[in-house]
Amino acid sequence: VGICKQEMLQKKKNAVLVDGVILNGPIMDSKAGEQFVEEACKIIMEEVIQKADDVTEKVCEWRAPETLKEILDLEMRDTGESHQKLLQLCRDVIRYSVKTNHPRFFNQLYAGIDYYSLVARFITEALNPSVYTYEVSPVFLLVEEAVIKKMIEFIGWEEGDGIFNPGGSVSNMYAMNLARYRFCPEIKEKGLSGLPRLVLFTSEECHYSMKKAASFLGIGTENVYFIKTDERGKMIPEELEKQVQRARKEGSAPFLVCATAGTTVLGAFDPLDKIADICEKHGLWLHVDASWGGSALISRKHCRLLHGIHRADSVAWNPHKMLLAGIQCCALLVKDNSGLLKNCYSAKAAYLFQQDKFYDVSYDTGDKSIQCSRRPDAFKFWLMWKALGTTGLEERVNRALALARYLVEEIKKREGFQLLLEPEYANVCFWYIPPSLRKMEDGPEFWQKLHQVAPIIKERMMKKGSMMLGYQPHRGKVNFFRQVVISPQVSREDMDFLLDEIELLAKDL
Repeated sequence: VGICKQEMLQKKKNAVLVDGVILNGPIMDSKAGEQFVEEACKIIMEEVIQKADDVTEKVCEWRAPETLKEILDLEMRDTGESHQKLLQLCRDVIRYSVKTNHPRFFNQLYAGIDYYSLVARFITEALNPSVYTYEVSPVFLLVEEAVIKKMIEFIGWEEGDGIFNPGGSVSNMYAMNLARYRFCPEIKEKGLSGLPRLVLFTSEECHYSMKKAASFLGIGTENVYFIKTDERGKMIPEELEKQVQRARKEGSAPFLVCATAGTTVLGAFDPLDKIADICEKHGLWLHVDASWGGSALISRKHCRLLHGIHRADSVAWNPHKMLLAGIQCCALLVKDNSGLLKNCYSAKAAYLFQQDKFYDVSYDTGDKSIQCSRRPDAFKFWLMWKALGTTGLEERVNRALALARYLVEEIKKREGFQLLLEPEYANVCFWYIPPSLRKMEDGPEFWQKLHQVAPIIKERMMKKGSMMLGYQPHRGKVNFFRQVVISPQVSREDMDFLLDEIELLAKDL
């Protein structure tokens, strides 16, 4: 204590003031900060990581918004809170957040926890890098290069380019803009004026980001032609051919087809080879949104789902979904390796991308991105891949699809459960028909009543905290459950529990 006082007195004695602010020494209390980090990490370890595979824990501790506002004390004040109060807030945040790493979280197209990816996130959060130049992110730029190269191999290209983005939606937007730039390079300088009416094609089952991208890029949602799909949700190539010819007759300029490999709801894979034939015939850029289904490429057994993907010009692939790389981890991969990506997006900022640096400036890849600051998302995937090897990643895919198949067979055995269709991926879509409706005649009243079942069951499971399962209406079909198997922590017992729990929650309906 005496030494600290002497140091404080010495600082005051030698104080340099500017505008009344003492500039001597740091303003931050490093020791207190380190202690806070240590104690907070202990809470994370105990409350999140160690409980990640404990099925006796709740998936969520449900509270209504107004109640949660009171519990969390969200108000920011003039003076800071004590470390003890902040640590309690950390506990509360964890307690009332959804545990997406819980084995019975089936709500989205991501789930579970990968420990290697998590450590990678801890490292990057602590280092706080931004991936645009080699001088500030030497390791992470080399990691991204290595990961992109390996992903390109699995697509089946001999060479290519790519960049990691904040989400598959952004990857789709990148691809749409890149296809337009190749079609009319002058747009980068001259803008939209003087261009013909550009038209793109995608399936009725595509991700909603295609509409958003068309709107954002000034193409317009009316210029997105949605191609009919078959009963399984796959784009019908003959319908695509008709729509391309229709657009040309109207005087429009077709430039892009977006196929989907793993649709969001049904998990359908478009017939890529036949679509590629049409794209080659009409000189159209083929983009494959494999954000969800791309990870099947890792599996020798299931890669056939994406047969023909090597003919695509660009591919969106999200390792944070099936492979558990941690949100967010999303790549846009491009077959062209001549610098098309950089030519399309570069702005040549002189303060960042100087050409007279002391190292090889080709490693300054930030000019390929629409972002400036960019997270080193590839590192999560890389460390996990290094830990598990390709065979470990393949095992995850195979197990997830095997569990989905097990669930399908169990649904067929149980009274009251009805599949919408036989799945080909990890999306299992089904209705639960409670006892009171089972003898009811098939008709409008039956479907109207059934439409109300899934939302009630969802509310009950959320408030109980037993599991989380998504539902939706879709293409004229009333509300049904969509169960998605991803996490390697999920077991056969969890599949059985899911069906048992639905029956239990709906026994009085």
